[in-house]
Amino acid sequence: MAFLRARATLLTTLRRSFSTSSTPLHETKPPKMSDYLLTNDLASQIGTSMPISMMRIGTLIHNIELRPKEGGKLVRSAGTSAKILKEPSSSRRVLVRLPSGVDKLIDTRCRATIGSVSNPSHRAKKLKKAGNSRWLGRRPVVRGVAMNPIDHPHGGGEGKSKGHQSVSPWGKPTKGGYKTACPKKKNRLI
Repeated sequence: MAFLRARATLLTTLRRSFSTSSTPLHETKPPKMSDYLLTNDLASQIGTSMPISMMRIGTLIHNIELRPKEGGKLVRSAGTSAKILKEPSSSRRVLVRLPSGVDKLIDTRCRATIGSVSNPSHRAKKLKKAGNSRWLGRRPVVRGVAMNPIDHPHGGGEGKSKGHQSVSPWGKPTKGGYKTACPKKKNRLI
């Protein structure tokens, strides 16, 4: 978009110089597109990918690297963007607010893309029928209470009867039972 604006202004200056000049056409040298782009601020152009240290405070960014030269990992889903909260030049790390509301410190050498990801109306899309979710590769989900006792620990009984702790289909406690996730190293930078 910024490139198209730059081209349009360049063409208008060329038209003015050709129409109003009294000198012959072979003597006037039109300005080059590269000269105009060098004077324009690259940090304000949407879609530019650069290290976070070169960006200004308050810039909306997406496709953020966690470690330098690793590739974008954060803020990649449709319609999302993060915001730079702390001045990048003041320290080795910069404070970025993610779409979840979490503030995260990221290395200033990491790259990010300016702007937000396209298609912000993605989350408003409704699946019209069961077939739509099947086309996306999602299988049907059946409640354990609706099954027979042979199929699930919640199954069986007359009417709606659960009466005990939530368990997985294999009888292991879930939803407030003992934790199954392995303890990861906590990110002290959040």
